[in-house]
Amino acid sequence: MTADVLSGTELAAALHARTARRAAGSAERGHPPRLVVVLATGEESTAWYVRSIARAAGRVGIDCTVVDVGAAATTEEIRAVLDRLAVDDAVHGIILQTPLPPGVEVADLVGSIPPGKDVDGAGPQSLGRLVCGWPGFAPATARAVVEVLDHAGHDLAGRHVVVVGRSTVVGKPLAHLLLDRDATVTVCHSRTKSLAEHTRTADVLVAAAGRIGLITADHVRPGAIVVDVGTNSTLDGRLVGDVDARTVPGVAGALTPVPGGVGPVTTALLLEHTVTAALAAAGPSATQEGP
Repeated sequence: MTADVLSGTELAAALHARTARRAAGSAERGHPPRLVVVLATGEESTAWYVRSIARAAGRVGIDCTVVDVGAAATTEEIRAVLDRLAVDDAVHGIILQTPLPPGVEVADLVGSIPPGKDVDGAGPQSLGRLVCGWPGFAPATARAVVEVLDHAGHDLAGRHVVVVGRSTVVGKPLAHLLLDRDATVTVCHSRTKSLAEHTRTADVLVAAAGRIGLITADHVRPGAIVVDVGTNSTLDGRLVGDVDARTVPGVAGALTPVPGGVGPVTTALLLEHTVTAALAAAGPSATQEGP
């Protein structure tokens, strides 16, 4: 048995096309969408990722500005930038890119991003709204997992989904998104004993722990759907996931690739959220412009 490939490329292209139409509509209403990414690291891999977001934004009609505050920036300096962007009516989306400088904690800063501009759903108000089931922006990577499964036609209602990872970027918000879709959810983490005993019960297994090769064939029930959210860099510069790509495809029924699975959908959703924020700023009539 060879697992079906759940590529995110086609879905991302469809999302980009829809976002481009909506971005043009927002611009016509006097609110050209603008995204600002605040960068505070010298890591080339992070800079490359931010550049890729900017390129994708440009292709769909979103102005994306990168504010590089430097790898030595303090919490106060970064907060000052976020506070300025928060009250700038020309800015519709704000992303605080991690990692941050040593001693600077993301939890001390994301609250400075207003929920209406928090297009990656990173702030406490955005996460609180998600838990309560209220309107708001969910973390894009968590939402991307659900979108990939939807696009492949996998109904989540009544299915047992095991999520390996409990970050506020993926694991925790994803659990709530899955519950909203009537899935039964188990969240595992680094302290979970006998991890394979839990993961082998999953109809859908999501690997989001950030550990290369954590999920092997022994962790997967035959025929299960496996979503690999891992984005780990190897010493030779390759991007690999949390799933052992050598053994799991022979057991799983379907598997997302790395790269080319959840990643491109995440970027597409960040841009979609930015246009949604811009249309919200344009007024109630603009938010009813259609798909």
